[in-house]
Amino acid sequence: MSSSLQIRTACNRDCPDACGIIATIEDGRVTRLQGDPDHPVTQGFLCHRTSRFLDRQYSPDRLTQPLLRQGDGFQPIEWPAALDLIAEKLLKFRTESGPASILQYRCGGSMGILKHVGDYFFEKFGPVTIKSGDICSGAGEAAQVTDFGRCDSNDLFDIENSKTIFLWGKNVFVSSVHLIPILKAARARGTKIVLIDPVHHRTASLCDFYVQPKPGGDAAIALGMARWLFENDRFDKSAAQYCDHFEAYRSLVYSKSLAEWAALAGISEKQLTDLAAAYADGPASILVGWGMQRRTFGATTIRTIDALATISGNIGVSGGGASFYFMRRGAFDFSFANPNSAPRKIPEPLLGQGILAANDPPIRMVYVWGANPVAMLPDSQTVAAALRSREFTVVVDSFMTDTAQCADLVLPTTTMLEEDDLLGAYGHHWLVEMRAVTEPPPGVLSDFEIFQQLAAQVGLSAEFADDVTTWKHRLLSKLKAAGVDLSGFQKGAVKSPFARQVLFADRKFDTPSGKVNLIHDLPAGFLNGDAHSSNGKPNRLSLAALSTDKSQAAQWPAESQQGPADAIVHPAAAPGFADGDVVSLRTAAGSMQVRLRFDDQQRTDVVVMEKGGWLSAGRCANALIGASLTDHGECAIYYDTPVEILLGATTEK
Repeated sequence: MSSSLQIRTACNRDCPDACGIIATIEDGRVTRLQGDPDHPVTQGFLCHRTSRFLDRQYSPDRLTQPLLRQGDGFQPIEWPAALDLIAEKLLKFRTESGPASILQYRCGGSMGILKHVGDYFFEKFGPVTIKSGDICSGAGEAAQVTDFGRCDSNDLFDIENSKTIFLWGKNVFVSSVHLIPILKAARARGTKIVLIDPVHHRTASLCDFYVQPKPGGDAAIALGMARWLFENDRFDKSAAQYCDHFEAYRSLVYSKSLAEWAALAGISEKQLTDLAAAYADGPASILVGWGMQRRTFGATTIRTIDALATISGNIGVSGGGASFYFMRRGAFDFSFANPNSAPRKIPEPLLGQGILAANDPPIRMVYVWGANPVAMLPDSQTVAAALRSREFTVVVDSFMTDTAQCADLVLPTTTMLEEDDLLGAYGHHWLVEMRAVTEPPPGVLSDFEIFQQLAAQVGLSAEFADDVTTWKHRLLSKLKAAGVDLSGFQKGAVKSPFARQVLFADRKFDTPSGKVNLIHDLPAGFLNGDAHSSNGKPNRLSLAALSTDKSQAAQWPAESQQGPADAIVHPAAAPGFADGDVVSLRTAAGSMQVRLRFDDQQRTDVVVMEKGGWLSAGRCANALIGASLTDHGECAIYYDTPVEILLGATTEK
């Protein structure tokens, strides 16, 4: 007779929702994943990607034993020998060249809070070289910290008090699916919903008003809307009292006419004034997408939106706000660690170049975990070359990714259904506990187990002798002081007691002056010309490789990575070509074959692709994108790459 039980856990993948999950286990095998109906945000449903996670969990391609490079291939190696080899290399390079000769790189493959214990291992062993910045959110976070002193948001459900909601560069059907029922209910109550995005997507179907600016036109919209508010006396008269640089900011927005701001944004003056009028009908909230700040002047763009929200009176009020991020780590206690002790940091978007250029000492060893940088960072070929050329590269993953193929040693690790951890969310303020709902396959260790065993071999046994539960208690010590301990998570999600229902309700900000630091000048070159200009070339477009509901980052099933990747364009953007043609996309960084797909709802100056394609399959859009840094926050510039459509080697239908 078969047995069946249900266990509550959570999703640790790089997504704002950090969903609660109910896993059904029958005879030791997970047979179904459902959204936790008791989680206030998950509300009983999961995204398409996580609903299908069992395909990945039980994939025949999953790694179940360590693999050591032998020539051009890999051979199985036993765990004791693999760990001995890593320990030997760690100790050797530390002794010969110092700990800075070792780089550990971790990104968002798991958002688990206990992953910081692994960071702590490298801090105690070294400290070693680490990354700086953030490829995903660095510019936006830097902007809001500059403006407000912190990067956080009103309570998620406070948007139910908004009269108008702006989705600014945000595709909720891909990146925030649990906002969809909230938005639908708000619209049914009469709330006006507005979308601003250069790429047309399904979210437009939820909205009353959609404006499609040119790529990078968002700051001009924000400044133009602010001018309309000033001209029409719809700004907060008390803003000057809680803002620094108020008059200088007003001068900035008056430096161009409404018509000029609209032209810079690539929209009509009427569209600009309609946006401003809709926003003035408040309280109005802005849900800020993450794509805008992945441009050359990404932080500047977010700062113009922050300033608009501030002078309109929508900061510090219920139903208002400029929500870019929620402080997912803020409730946890990391006082045991000191990441600032690292002797050297390489900006994350420049990882490949940084490894190759590092000197005194050079990077001799790299340890990659919770990440697939070859697929996910710009300048993929350089990242791959950098990892292949080190004396010893270790990659920890569940699959033979593009990055794992560059390793000397590959270690198999657990999935989210096999781990115990804690999670915060960057799309709301609820915290959850992850629980292992099934055992990993024989031969697979968790990151925690790997570091605990390595610690015993490099003289750190005492520091890492504690088990997972003890570490959870340590990480929750701030919460315990506020009345929430680990037992409180047994019944499900817990709202952070440190979160504010309305951020900055007292109009006191965490900046040095206690006031909003309004942007009041623009960086040189910000409004001079168009970074996406075709320079007279009709087939030159702006590349947008975007998140997709089909895959979480580069976690595609192998069968989906066959043949050319799709490139979506407006028919007028590719004169002389037909839907289905296989062509070449060329940028300054390289070229790749793609299959054209026509969509007459897209702008004629963009080409849209899915992010996370595999370099090994010739489908990695990031191989077309050069490595560079945003104006602040060391974020990657993903969306300022001009691309040309050229004849391919073949034409297929």
